[in-house]
Amino acid sequence: MTFAKASCSPLHLRWCLLSSMTTDGTPLRFPPFAGIPLAPVPKGALTMLTTIPGLMDAVRARFAHVDSCPFTGPRVFFENAGGALTLKSAVETSGIYAAIPDNQGRDNPASKALMAAIDKAKADMRLFFNAPTGQVFVGESGTEVLFRLVRTAALGAAPGGILLSTTLEHPASRSAMARWAEVTGRRHVLVPHDDATGCVDAAAYLPFITPDVRVATIVHTSPVTGMAVDVGAIAASIRKLSPDCFIIVDGIQHASHGAVDISALAIDGYAISPYKVFSRHGYGVGWASDRLTACTKETVIGGPATNWEMGTRDTGSYATFSDVVDYLVWLGSNFTKSDDRRARLESAAKAIHGHEHALADAMVNGTGNLRGLAAIPGLHIIGGADNARREGVVSVWLEGKPSETVVSFLNDRGIRTHTRKADHYSGNVLTPLGLKDCVRVSFSHYNSLAEVAQFLTAMNEFTSAP
Repeated sequence: MTFAKASCSPLHLRWCLLSSMTTDGTPLRFPPFAGIPLAPVPKGALTMLTTIPGLMDAVRARFAHVDSCPFTGPRVFFENAGGALTLKSAVETSGIYAAIPDNQGRDNPASKALMAAIDKAKADMRLFFNAPTGQVFVGESGTEVLFRLVRTAALGAAPGGILLSTTLEHPASRSAMARWAEVTGRRHVLVPHDDATGCVDAAAYLPFITPDVRVATIVHTSPVTGMAVDVGAIAASIRKLSPDCFIIVDGIQHASHGAVDISALAIDGYAISPYKVFSRHGYGVGWASDRLTACTKETVIGGPATNWEMGTRDTGSYATFSDVVDYLVWLGSNFTKSDDRRARLESAAKAIHGHEHALADAMVNGTGNLRGLAAIPGLHIIGGADNARREGVVSVWLEGKPSETVVSFLNDRGIRTHTRKADHYSGNVLTPLGLKDCVRVSFSHYNSLAEVAQFLTAMNEFTSAP
C-alpha cells in the first residue's frame, strides 16, 4: 500500500519548516536522543496500525512536530492529555482562513465560501458525534461549552431538586455545577469515585439517584487516571428514576481515544476541546439535544431560537474540525471497505483504541527485554496496572521521589511528560490517595512502541540510579 505525500504551498512553507517536514512533504528524520537508543519493536507486538506496511509512517507524517520540539529538538511526546499533536492540514487551514477579510452572511463569493465551510463543518461535527438531531455549535473552549450547557440546563430545569456530579470529574464540569447549584438554590451532590480503579460506575451513582435530580454530569474519561466511564449505563440509571433530568457529558479527554456515539446515549449535552483531538486551541465544540436547546438561553433578540452561538465565530475553527474528521475518515478507510464516512470513523476509533491499548500494555508490562512500570520497585500506577478502562494515560508515582524530579529527568532525555499536582485540577483524585503529585504519561495513536521503549529505558535508568 502506498500513501500520497502532502504538498507544501508557498503559504505553508514556514509551517512545513516548523513541523519537521520538507517542502515536498517528506518528514525530516532526526537521530535518537543522545544516550537513549531506540529499542526494536518486539516480534508479535503488532496492532491494527502496524500490520499495514507504511501506515504508521503515513499517520505520523500527517502531524506537526511528531518527533521534534521547535524549541528543544528531538523528543518523544507523551503529554497528549494536555493537548494532542496538531494535524498539518489544520495548521494550513488556520492560516488560510485567518487571511480572508470577508465576513459571513454577505452576498459575495468569498462570504458564500465561508458559509459553505461552516455548513460542512457542522455536518462533520454531527458525523463525529453521530448526532442526527439536536444542535452542534462552536464556543470559546471546551470548558466554556460545558459551563454554558450546565447553565442552560440548571435554569431550564424544573424548580427544586438537586444537581448531581462525581468526584472523578474535571473542575470544568464540577465548577459549573457548583456555581449553578448555588445560583439556583439547589444542593450539589457528589458521587464518590473508586480510588482503587480511578473510575466510577452506575452502581456508585445508584444510591444518589432520586426522582428529583434535575441536572447530572458525567465525565467520559478522567484526564488524571485515564479511565473511561460507561456513560450509557450511568445515563440509563439516571433516566430510570429521573426521566426529565438533563444529562451533560464531558467528553474532552475521551474524544481522541474512542468513538463518540450520542445517538446511543440518553443524554442532553456533550462537550469536547478540539486541541485535544488533533486540531488547535481557541475553540470548543458542543452538542445540545433538542430538549435542552428549547430552554431559554443567551441569544440575540430576534435571532434563531435554536442558535447557541453568539457573534461571528472563526470560520477557521469550523474548517479545522473538518480536517480532523477527514483525517479520521482516511484512517478508517484502511480498515473497512465501506464508503460510509461514519463506518470509517468507527473503524478508525477501533484501530486507535487497539493501538493505544498495546502501548499501555507495553508501558505497564514491558517490551522486549525492558522492565515495565509494574515491575519497578517503589513505583505505583494510579488505577492499577491491569485496568481495561484505560484510555491513553498511565499516571504513576514513585516512593520518595517528587514527581517534578522524574519529569525533569525525562525531559533531559527527550521525553515530554507532565506533573499533575493535588491542586484544583487534580486534587479530587490525588488527595484521597494521600498524594501531593503524580507523573502523567499520556499517549496517542501516532506514538510508537519504539517510543515506549525509549521511555522505559529512561525510567529504568532513573530508578536504578543510587
